[in-house]
Amino acid sequence: MNVTDNGEALIMKTHQDLSQYSVLVKNARFLCDLHKGQEVIFIYCKFDPELIQIIRRIPGSKWSQSRKAWYVLDREQLRNHFQIPKKQYEPDSLDDISAGNARQLNRFMEQIKLQGYSPHTLRTYTSEFRVFLRDLKHRPVQEITYEQLRLYFVYLIDKKGLGENQIHSRINALKFYFEQVLLWERFSIEIPRPKKQLQLPKVLSFEEVQRILTATGNIKHMLILSLCYGTGIRLSEIVNIEIEDMDLYRHKVFIRRGKGKKDRYVNLPTSIMVLLGQYMNIYKPQRYLFEGQYGGRYSVRSVQSVFMQAKHRAGVCKKIGIHGLRHSFATHCHEQGTDLHLLQRLLGHSNIKTTLIYTHVSQRQLEMVVSPLDRMLKELSPEMKQISTKRGGKNT
Repeated sequence: MNVTDNGEALIMKTHQDLSQYSVLVKNARFLCDLHKGQEVIFIYCKFDPELIQIIRRIPGSKWSQSRKAWYVLDREQLRNHFQIPKKQYEPDSLDDISAGNARQLNRFMEQIKLQGYSPHTLRTYTSEFRVFLRDLKHRPVQEITYEQLRLYFVYLIDKKGLGENQIHSRINALKFYFEQVLLWERFSIEIPRPKKQLQLPKVLSFEEVQRILTATGNIKHMLILSLCYGTGIRLSEIVNIEIEDMDLYRHKVFIRRGKGKKDRYVNLPTSIMVLLGQYMNIYKPQRYLFEGQYGGRYSVRSVQSVFMQAKHRAGVCKKIGIHGLRHSFATHCHEQGTDLHLLQRLLGHSNIKTTLIYTHVSQRQLEMVVSPLDRMLKELSPEMKQISTKRGGKNT
């Protein structure tokens, strides 16, 4: 059986000529950062046709006009080629920030690390705070007043056209700085948050999930998507499952350090035990339940690619990502009568309000509602039905 994974194949093309990467490493500077909501590796180098040609041959390489640099998606294999250490956030050049504000940025990042926030939070908060410092130019950030901050957010809404989610993200970063670094007490009172739009999660029907699972290319891909849907765990959690986390006797999966650094157990569906056994015999993973072609943890983007390809082959046209399997699990469980507090524990939600969103999506109670029009027409006498039918026919 061909066990080469489609998600990894793109990167494997870059192994064809390792000497070219050594040339790039010697003549370019690499920077890991966020760009357009994605983790990327920026490649800074002087204009040299040979170097540009090497960069262009890297799958997915693009030019950023705003950063004046080439960039590629941040993948473990490319980090190895570029000799970049294991993922860690590095702030961009501080040339556009005053020396005093640059020191505040360092204090800001140190405080986030000291309080044990996740690398994702570090990247997001730092990116938002950096934009704020750029906007300040040479004005000291510690001298900003509440009124100036209020006007700044009005400016972001009126002039920059930032949406509610972006505004909330910026507020969270500044709230952390002013409350945790400068020890302000009244930030939340003085700086109101815009009302968030209630966005319902996108879900798949039972039939659509079934079509997607059967459209996978091999046992490994089917098991990955089956676990995503059958347990409702997050994408970041499924790639981090280790073999020792699988309790086959109790039919449980141990999720270590999930979102919010919380451990929990989820149920392992009995229906996939045979598939799991077949997978273990064929692929023989060493540490992680799902590993790449050359060992190590399976990449998040590979799993996303598996889902999108299966969705396409299944003919499912909904604009939905792999996280939709988690939403579908929660919605279908609620429709089957699962208690909300139990569902909250399985999903790893800190607040029951997060779980309650699925009551807006579930059809269990909506399908019990009978339209008054249906009831009215049902109670009409046969004569009235005939009259309404005749009138309807004349009007058409």
